[in-house]
Amino acid sequence: MTITTRTPECTASRVIARLYLALDLSRTTWKLAFATSPAQPPRIRTIAAGDLAALEREIAGARRRFGLPGETPVASCYEAGRDGFWVHRALTARGITNVVVDPSSIEVPRRARRAKTDRVDVGKLLQLLMRSADGEPRVWAVARVPSVAAEDRRQLHRELGALTSDATRLGNQVRGLLAGVGVRAGGLGPGFPAWLAAVRLDTGGPVPPGLSARVHRTWTRLTLVREQITALEADRRARLRGAGDDPAVAQVRQLLALRGLGECSAWYLVMEVFAWRRFRNRREVGALLGLVPTPYASGAVMREQGISKAGNRRLRALVIQLAWGWLRYQPTSALAQWYQARFAAGGTRARRIGIVAVARRLWIALWRYLETGAVPDGALVKAVTSL
Repeated sequence: MTITTRTPECTASRVIARLYLALDLSRTTWKLAFATSPAQPPRIRTIAAGDLAALEREIAGARRRFGLPGETPVASCYEAGRDGFWVHRALTARGITNVVVDPSSIEVPRRARRAKTDRVDVGKLLQLLMRSADGEPRVWAVARVPSVAAEDRRQLHRELGALTSDATRLGNQVRGLLAGVGVRAGGLGPGFPAWLAAVRLDTGGPVPPGLSARVHRTWTRLTLVREQITALEADRRARLRGAGDDPAVAQVRQLLALRGLGECSAWYLVMEVFAWRRFRNRREVGALLGLVPTPYASGAVMREQGISKAGNRRLRALVIQLAWGWLRYQPTSALAQWYQARFAAGGTRARRIGIVAVARRLWIALWRYLETGAVPDGALVKAVTSL
């Protein structure tokens, strides 16, 4: 009897070659690292910062060096920083698959002092990029890249924040300069120059001319900053009053219908996050602000380290301020009543912990409100008539 053995037909999947590129960006130069596999020594090159033509030449040279066809796909990465997202858009426009990495998420050795150079950093980025491409989870945290329009919407409130800080600094500087000669400055309005010329020191003499000139120049800068703040606030109000179909502005109007949210906070929340970020669940919403627990459990040691405080700290501070305002302006809401029942009778520490919990729940409730239109339980809705 003849025994026939059948060899199973195996279809070997063709491994698609890919060129990996890591970029270390600085103000004057860019360090590039190329490789096709983790076992391969990287090809390191340096080009002038922003020289995209040189970058294309180096990519073509790397393909030739590793014996890759000219149409070989390229995967790249760089750390988020001063250059923002224009490099990402330039790379993707050239058919390169790029990711922007959060620098604080990159793992580093802790055993001793570590060497840190551009060459070492770009080599580490290249290794992490290949590990991520091979499917290893949680290698790093990847930044979400907004569109050009979404990024442009954030300029107004960010400039307002910077100008407000400048106005506070200049006002304190004027008052501090005068306090040095025993003069208490009152209001810094339009009548300040006349008041400064008429004020007298305890000796009976006027403010010294050098100091008076400096104070006047500082006050002039303060006046200019205040005028710019007024102009930006008028621009924001005009956009809210406009009849356009901008969905981001419509979301701002929707938030303004809730008591406890004002024009500044509603605009900031929408333009900074809700207008362009998409979340799959409430855990992602809470994690964006770092309002998630960080347990420490190792052996017999188990303790809670508090919230992670990752993400946008300005946004987190705003939401916590909104939580205090929510307790004041929405006392009949389910969230405010939950806080009163659980934390209001406690001490300072308990109330501080409670307000963070309220902030997280409020943040998630606002997200649901914008996504589905579901008003937070027991919340009061107002007519938006102040725009």
